[in-house]
Amino acid sequence: MTNQILTEKTIELNQKFSTKEEAIRYVGGLLNEQGYVDETYIEKMLEREEVTSTFMGNYVAIPHGTEDAKKAVKETGIAVVTVPDGVDFGGGNIAKLLIGIAGKGDEHLEILSQIAVVCSEEENIEAILEASSKQEIIDMFSEVE
Repeated sequence: MTNQILTEKTIELNQKFSTKEEAIRYVGGLLNEQGYVDETYIEKMLEREEVTSTFMGNYVAIPHGTEDAKKAVKETGIAVVTVPDGVDFGGGNIAKLLIGIAGKGDEHLEILSQIAVVCSEEENIEAILEASSKQEIIDMFSEVE
């Protein structure tokens, strides 16, 4: 993954959220602040969550917009937020790693496959949650071929 898709400005460590809506708004806000998406994308992320949960298992949630949110995406980017205490994504599914995605065209498919490779290993998720620097997280995603 290139550094322009994931930067230190779109990584936040050790956050706390009361609700999944709060968590999704925060992740979407990071994407918006860095110019990856229009503010309207955040509402589309919440709509997506109502249709189907973005909780993927292994303490990972991947909030992203609905199909019609593509027009709100300015450029492809991801945001990574660690939540050591977790946030309930419904049904007792606790997310400790949030990865917000905004993909231009079909670029999100490649990003999803790279995320899947990293997040399929529990030790990788533990390493991300225990990371003491944002660069450690960038390095983990950059190592994916």
